[in-house]
Amino acid sequence: MRKLNIGLTEEQRQGVINLLNQDLADAYLLLVKTKKFHWDVVGPQFRSLHQLWEEHYTALTETIDSVAERVRALGGYPIGTMEGFLKVATLKEQAETVPLATEMVSQLVNDHEQVIRNLRDHVDQCGDQFHDQGTADFLTGLMEGHEEMAWMLRSFIEGESLQSDGSQQSQGIKTPVGV
Repeated sequence: MRKLNIGLTEEQRQGVINLLNQDLADAYLLLVKTKKFHWDVVGPQFRSLHQLWEEHYTALTETIDSVAERVRALGGYPIGTMEGFLKVATLKEQAETVPLATEMVSQLVNDHEQVIRNLRDHVDQCGDQFHDQGTADFLTGLMEGHEEMAWMLRSFIEGESLQSDGSQQSQGIKTPVGV
């Protein structure tokens, strides 16, 4: 096999590959949870959540493929088994029961936020420790996608009364958003 000559040492590439495989494992677990909730949701929110989660698992499927291909571009091999994913993932399965729709949303928000925190750390490590700005940029894009999905899910369960100027109504007092 021809040795890669892309400006990164073997150790740098392996460090990045390890981070990417953790991101891949988390994305796969998040995909499985999202699909499961897509199938199991019931109640008045069924249609909107069913459709939203279909959008999310479609995006997660694309993310998974992109991460695996990035691992291959760096000369590594992506994890490809559930056993492997479960060993390195930071997310945990919650297979005991089928929760109510709002709890499903809450669990997915927590998972996306965990992935976002991990990606922030991995962006820094890729750039600072491993000097792989390309992967740092790639992970920044993934992080932005998870931030949008988390926002959509949070918006579903965090309803607040807002004024037309974006301020919040709090016990009869008008408060600017973010204060």
